[in-house]
Amino acid sequence: MESTLRRTWAEIDLDALAHNYHKLRERIGADVKFLGVVKADAYGHGSVQVSHLLQELGADYLAVSSIDEAVELRLNDVTMPILILGHTPKEQVSRLIKYHITQAVSCEAKALEYSEEAVKCGGILKIHIKVDTGMSRLGYLCDGDHFETGVAGICHGCSLPGLDAEGIFTHFAVSDEPGEDCKKYTEHQFDLFMRVIEEVEKRLGRKFALRHCANTGAVARYPETFLDMVRPGLLLYGYGEFADELGLLPVMTLKTTVSTIKIYPAGTAISYGGIFKTEHTTRIGVVPYGYADGFFRCLSNRCALMTKEGPAPQRGKICMDMCMIDLTGKMGVDVGSEVEVFGKQNSINDLAALAGTIPYELTCAVSKRVPRIYIRNGKVVEKELLLRG
Repeated sequence: MESTLRRTWAEIDLDALAHNYHKLRERIGADVKFLGVVKADAYGHGSVQVSHLLQELGADYLAVSSIDEAVELRLNDVTMPILILGHTPKEQVSRLIKYHITQAVSCEAKALEYSEEAVKCGGILKIHIKVDTGMSRLGYLCDGDHFETGVAGICHGCSLPGLDAEGIFTHFAVSDEPGEDCKKYTEHQFDLFMRVIEEVEKRLGRKFALRHCANTGAVARYPETFLDMVRPGLLLYGYGEFADELGLLPVMTLKTTVSTIKIYPAGTAISYGGIFKTEHTTRIGVVPYGYADGFFRCLSNRCALMTKEGPAPQRGKICMDMCMIDLTGKMGVDVGSEVEVFGKQNSINDLAALAGTIPYELTCAVSKRVPRIYIRNGKVVEKELLLRG
């Protein structure tokens, strides 16, 4: 469906994405493979469009969260390898094999289920073994007293019929956090991961084709963890504290427009709850961007949107479909004027910090009623609205 409204929209700069990819390729080196994380609709940027570009640029792998995300890519001409990081029910194994999708295996019970189903349908399921080295989420437990049982379970899973154990991976919990304690914890996770790999490969008598553990924080801070493949997420899209250090560019710019302007006298309460009252004659603009579009209500009265005449403080509580900004003294900003929510002029990092969250959450929160406009070589190449037509 194509929107005819000039309301609120997200501009996706494919040139910035390509720039980030090339910068990260330079950093990791020619011998390390590149996995682009495109789960959650590529963090709100559009998984199909992002995957097409990564495929064109020569990326080696993609990662998604579910089989639905993976099949969406396959049905839209994405042919490169795809790894599902999350759980897939055993009933879906035949589809995994049909669409040539790689599945993460996080415990022995899942390995047994996947093996049984693969044998039933007469196919081979490619898998990557997930090791829990300290994230305490998914994966074979291998730390401390669990080392022997964890290694034995991984070896058993890799030897089951119908499964092709191409890779092994883990996930760092604090690689993006500062401080000596976080550094030691990441080094412990990496050391444990390498010990697990060494022991498993020795017992199996063969090497894993792909060993990977470097997420965004590790790509930026721990080059020793690059191994065979890296998995940058936030970095690929040009956000976070490491982006500037590495010369990366923000890919998404979220824009809206001024729909109404009203002049209020001193003492006027603005929006629900009256948490903001004008102290003098105030020029208030209404913009069609609210929490249903992805504007967190916790940011009410705490942030500013960027106009062509500088930042305009947001006033009063953010509503479902709109919010108010202070345009006092900005007489060049009128009805129809563009306003940047975040992007090159209004950092998403600052907005995320005010909300007490990470940039990921803000881009993922951009709702389906916000059209995505894809730009390449300075021109609009595609428009997408996720609402049903």
